[in-house]
Amino acid sequence: MDREAHHAALLAARYGNQPKPQHIHWTSVVEQQLAHKSVRTFLNHPLPEGTLDTMVAAAQSASTSSALHLWSVVAVTDKAMKQRISDTIAATVPTDRIPWIEEAPALLLWVADASRSATLTQEHGEDPVVLEHLDSFLMSSIDTTLAAQNAALAAESMGLGIVFLGVMRNAAKQVAELLGLPPYTFVAFGMAVGKPDPARASAARPRMPPAAVLHHNGFQKDRYRAYLDGYEAAYLKFRQEQNMKPKSWQSSVREAATSMSYMGGREHLREMVTEQGFKLR
Repeated sequence: MDREAHHAALLAARYGNQPKPQHIHWTSVVEQQLAHKSVRTFLNHPLPEGTLDTMVAAAQSASTSSALHLWSVVAVTDKAMKQRISDTIAATVPTDRIPWIEEAPALLLWVADASRSATLTQEHGEDPVVLEHLDSFLMSSIDTTLAAQNAALAAESMGLGIVFLGVMRNAAKQVAELLGLPPYTFVAFGMAVGKPDPARASAARPRMPPAAVLHHNGFQKDRYRAYLDGYEAAYLKFRQEQNMKPKSWQSSVREAATSMSYMGGREHLREMVTEQGFKLR
C-alpha cells in the first residue's frame, strides 16, 4: 500500500464516513497515533527484552509538572499476582473473569504518586500541607496520565498492543493493599500490554470529527450537535463489525451519567484517596 492509500485507510478507520481532517502533517509518530486501537487479545508471548526499559524511558520523557516526579508504575508479570488482581477487579463488573488481564504478559499499574514529596518533606520536620489540596491530586493524576500515554505510544511503535484499564479504580482500596501502596498514592489506572493476537484482532474505534471538538477563540457549547448523526452511524457500524450489541453513542453517554452500576465501586474513590492523604481541599 502506498503512503497516500495508507493515510486514507488510517483516516477511514478513525472517522468512517464522517468529515475528516484535510491537512494532516504526516509523520511516523502521527501515523502511529492514528493507528491506535485498544487490544484485548494477546499471544502467549513474554515481553521482548528491553520493553519495560523503553516504555519507562518514554514515560519519563513526557511533560511533568515542576519536575516533581509525581508518578510511579508497578509492572506485574508474576502470573499469580496478576490473577489476584484480575479476580479482584472481575468481582466489581458483570463477569467472572477479565481475559485481557489474564492473557497479557504484563499488567502495568500507573500510580499517582506524591509519596516521595511527602516523605522528603516530613524527613525535614515539615508538614506537606500542599499535598492535601485538590491541585496536588490533579497534578499527580495528570502527570501519571501523560507518562502512561507516552509509554503506550512507545509500546505500539514496537509492535505491541495495549489497553488502558480504568476498572482498577473500581477496587482502588483493595488494589492499593495488594501492592502495598504508601500514603499519598493511588492507582489511577492499569494498562495491559503484550503482543496482539492477529487471529482475534480488534479495530480502531471511531471518533467524532475534529470540528466537533476543536473550538476557536472561545467555547461553542452546541458545536458538536451538527455532527451527532454522522458519529452515531460510525459508532453503530463499529459495534456491528465487532459483533457487539446494537447501541447508540448517546445512550452510552446517558448510561455512564446515570447508572451507578456503571461505576462499579468508583463511587467510593473519594473516600479512598482522602484516606491516602489527598484531602482534596
